[in-house]
Amino acid sequence: MRVLIADDHELLRDTLTMFLQAQEGIEAVTTADLEEACAAIDTQPKFDLVLLDLNMPGMHGLDGLKRALALNGGQRVALLSGEATRDVVEQALELGAAGFVPKTLSAKSMVNAVKFMAMGEIYAPLDFMTAPDTTPVHPLAETLSTRELQMLEGLTEGKANKEIARDLDISEPTVKLHMKTLYRKLGAANRTQAALIAREAGLF
Repeated sequence: MRVLIADDHELLRDTLTMFLQAQEGIEAVTTADLEEACAAIDTQPKFDLVLLDLNMPGMHGLDGLKRALALNGGQRVALLSGEATRDVVEQALELGAAGFVPKTLSAKSMVNAVKFMAMGEIYAPLDFMTAPDTTPVHPLAETLSTRELQMLEGLTEGKANKEIARDLDISEPTVKLHMKTLYRKLGAANRTQAALIAREAGLF
């Protein structure tokens, strides 16, 4: 069984590799970003499972997942994250992901999840997928996409477009496009007004 672990955190890569390779018949290959991962998928013998860190360089949210899924005639790709929301995980599974592995899982559980997915099954921790959603729903929030809410949160924290782009690993022009849509939906003329609307609504 061949597994590719793509994560920009060296400690996690090394730890997971150590546990996987301690199992008989598992070979683990590691990369630190999406570009390296795609190159490995393209040039190396086929992997039984590809694990992608959702927030590593090059991912751009679920765009990186879509790209990896399509490589080499189709791959079994799962997400690895310590911060993904249930909404993001559900979207990933709808796109065809093999599953979701929280970084909070014990090493033994991670190894079992990897084996399970490599055999063709779908994995997502039941407690994570069935946990009650504690995010308060505000009528204003329901009109905004997840990305627009992230933009709004950045605005309320006083961040510039460049900082928001860096935090979300997207380009600054993309942030500007989202901002235009956000202002229109909020009926705001500028970022200060948008932040005030969000604060008055108690969103952040």
